[in-house]
Amino acid sequence: VRVQGDSYQVVADVSQFDPPDIVVTTSNGHVAIWAEKVAEDGTVCDTFTHQCQLPEDMDPLSVSCALTDAGTLVITARRR
Repeated sequence: VRVQGDSYQVVADVSQFDPPDIVVTTSNGHVAIWAEKVAEDGTVCDTFTHQCQLPEDMDPLSVSCALTDAGTLVITARRR
């Protein structure tokens, strides 16, 4: 988690996954990223998981995420 102006950011490289393969959840001040790539035969061929605690002074209703064209996932939360 890094401070970017009046916001916190979590950045992850998920370029090996397609957007529908990526799930981001927040709960009780934690953010979790989960991604899974499934081969054509149904087997899982790649996974990514990451979880971190957001600082206490973040606004939980302001959490948002965006995926760049380069495959970088940027999760942002405003500071109170």
